Amino acid sequence: MATHSVKVVSGLRSNWTFKEKDSAEEWLEVAQFPTNIHLDLIKHNKIPDPFFEKNELKVGWVAEKHWSYKTTFASPANASQGKTYILAFDGLDTYATILLNGKEILKSDNMFISHRLDVSTLLSTDGSENELLIHFEPALERAKQIRDAHPDHIWKCWNGDTARLAVRKAQYHFGWDWGGVYITCGPWRDIRLEEYSARLSDLVAAVSLADDNKQATVTVTAHVDSPKDANIAVAAKVVLSIAGGNVSGSTVSLESTATIEADGTSVATFKIDDPALWWPHGYGKQNLYTVTAKLFGPNNTIVDTITKKTGLRRAEVIQEADKHGKSFYFRINGVDIYCGGSDWIPADNFTPRVTEEKYRAWLELMVHGNQAMIRVWGGGIFEEDIFYDLCDELGILVWQDFLFGCGNYPAFPEILESVKTESRQNVIRLRHHPSIVIYAGNNEDYQLQESFGLTYDYEDKNPDNWLKTNFPARYIYEKILPDIMAEDGNGVFYHPGSPWGDGKITSDRTVGDMHQWNVWHGTQEKYQIFEHLGGRFNSEFGMEGFPHIQTIDSFLSPNSNERYQQSSIVDFHNKADGHERRIATYLVENFRTVEDFEGFIHLSQLVQSEALAYGYRGWRRQWGDSRRCGGALVWQLNDCWPGISWAIVDYYLRKKPSYYTIARALRPLGVGIQREHWDWSVTHARPLAKTKWETWIMSSDLETLKGKLEVRFISISTGKDVAEPLVKDDIAVVPNGTTDKVFTGEVDNVATEPHVLSVTFWVDGKVVARDVDWPQPLKYHSFEDRGLKVSFDLPEKADGKKRDAKGKIVVTVEKPLKGLVWEERAGVRVSDSAIDVVPGDEIVVDIFGLLKGEKELSWRYLGM
Repeated sequence: MATHSVKVVSGLRSNWTFKEKDSAEEWLEVAQFPTNIHLDLIKHNKIPDPFFEKNELKVGWVAEKHWSYKTTFASPANASQGKTYILAFDGLDTYATILLNGKEILKSDNMFISHRLDVSTLLSTDGSENELLIHFEPALERAKQIRDAHPDHIWKCWNGDTARLAVRKAQYHFGWDWGGVYITCGPWRDIRLEEYSARLSDLVAAVSLADDNKQATVTVTAHVDSPKDANIAVAAKVVLSIAGGNVSGSTVSLESTATIEADGTSVATFKIDDPALWWPHGYGKQNLYTVTAKLFGPNNTIVDTITKKTGLRRAEVIQEADKHGKSFYFRINGVDIYCGGSDWIPADNFTPRVTEEKYRAWLELMVHGNQAMIRVWGGGIFEEDIFYDLCDELGILVWQDFLFGCGNYPAFPEILESVKTESRQNVIRLRHHPSIVIYAGNNEDYQLQESFGLTYDYEDKNPDNWLKTNFPARYIYEKILPDIMAEDGNGVFYHPGSPWGDGKITSDRTVGDMHQWNVWHGTQEKYQIFEHLGGRFNSEFGMEGFPHIQTIDSFLSPNSNERYQQSSIVDFHNKADGHERRIATYLVENFRTVEDFEGFIHLSQLVQSEALAYGYRGWRRQWGDSRRCGGALVWQLNDCWPGISWAIVDYYLRKKPSYYTIARALRPLGVGIQREHWDWSVTHARPLAKTKWETWIMSSDLETLKGKLEVRFISISTGKDVAEPLVKDDIAVVPNGTTDKVFTGEVDNVATEPHVLSVTFWVDGKVVARDVDWPQPLKYHSFEDRGLKVSFDLPEKADGKKRDAKGKIVVTVEKPLKGLVWEERAGVRVSDSAIDVVPGDEIVVDIFGLLKGEKELSWRYLGM
């Protein structure tokens, strides 16, 4: 969080109008501000809902036109001598020409760059209104001109038109394998007129913690803009203090006066004993310190004030040689953190309509789902300030990509200069956030280099040589960006790409991070072997699943004859190449197929849920094996439109079953049980005579806990135990690791009927974790007549907000049940879903926001 006291003369958020440039049409009011052209055209019914049916095809013309925006504003009253007036543009999308009172003042060609223009001599002085006019050119047209002017560059990319590589614009706007082609333009971030005589341009707090965390050294640097009158600013005072109700322990208020140095900086260093540290959620509180700089002028008057909130923490990426190769995991304040989490794409194709409330809803899902880290993917945007503020507040670790994705980017001198400005601006803007713990240079550009055989000699350390190869963007990833991070990154770790590992092939499982797409893409392995496919940090992997039927209905006409799983419109809303074959393959391999649409949706969701369970459960187990796996980030948390994709929560924030499956796998205390894999396809369904199995306990708790573990063997067809349970009392759980192979055994597949392995773990007499292993594939078993009983115990009224009204759902079965999924209803939240239930267990699910007398949630399970 950052605040600034520079006087905003005009917020310039009102009076905006737009039209097609050079047309005779009237100027129309914008939908909102900030805005983009699609939102404004929607407001005036100039285009249909771009997300409905195949309307993406009907709105493509918007990106081919030139568009103009204008507003008027008054000049400051009685503007005094010595004042500077700045027009600040936080973001213009993308090729923009700006005119003030008819005079061109800026041409911009980078969506990610902000601009500050001194307009002191350009404002009207006769009492008339100032006119601000912005013309936007078609981004794809301009990008194609650049591409065509450089035929010597090898224009290769995955997803979208190759011309996208030539323009510094959100790359997903050109279409991706989970979203449509919506090439936007417009003033997508704030515009304002500022007045000042002298100004604090930035404030940064560099934190150093003692090894025992008992003392913090905080070096605070304020940056002062050189004023027009050198006598105005005579001193800068930097104040460091603790504020806010979320701070634990003692508070401190320290103050120091520092002079302005020749380079325009003022520096003060503070020592804080027993500091209140910032922790990821689940490990401690998210304590934040308020850092303030005040600039004083004549007569000790305050000329400017700037305030930021930051956290005191030490973040490390541990890369050490070990028996598995070279580690890659995160350590915060001396504590190793297993980073289970998600990848993030922009939450809308039209980002100005993503509100603070939506950002909060998305990020609270991370906390509710026990996810520690979110990766901001390189084909989107540097997110809004509120995104990172919320990550600070909620304790979510952020992996931030620089904005390059799946391409061989050019490195012409003008692009390099633009990239430098873009990257430095955003690193400086974000460097006070304790949540950001790593920057990566790009998304999958080194993989693309391998795929197309582009030149990359890791042993050549001369950056000038890199620009002469057919993979010149190496200069960006290994020269420009690390230099910026070293100068302005405030100590945050830099990683050249994702995936990347010390120059080795990106599929190397012994070093760095990897994107494991040999389930779904690539060799299309069985998802049951996910745990054997991982690397040191699995920063992408995934499986598609349909969203809930309400989301499908949002882009289909009522009573549409397209309401089936293979319809043209449904296929149109799935942008993944070959999705029909891949969904069908994983579904047919594992489940009995069904014909009804909602049944198919449920099965696709179970495929996704099962696949991700095998990945998360197996890789978290490896955390205890010399940190063999440092984390797993699912592709992807969210969607930018109502589509069918790898998202675990859809565009409307409806959680798919896989969201809950991941949450269980990442609980602070979890158990796993699993048979060894048997590839029924290779053996033509001939079963193994005996199958080995193992069970383990996973813990992120930093203390040693003790508990009881029980393994049961339960017939799928009768619900009866086919063998005596195995019980072990007083198990000492390894802290922040894995208690492996608590029980091991063999299933006699000849002598014993098909049965589930059910494991339960108690601490202090309370069930804290369960897991169920099913004989694979599930299509070989029947699931009718499970004897399911569901009862709702709901409050009669809400004490306070209805959304917080808590009830419970109690579930029992007579036979093992697979994949009990609750209806997702707006305003109602359940603590668990996609549940496996076995006889003898009473599963209690907390439910929020539903009162007695209201319609109870519906449900579905496998074989229903």
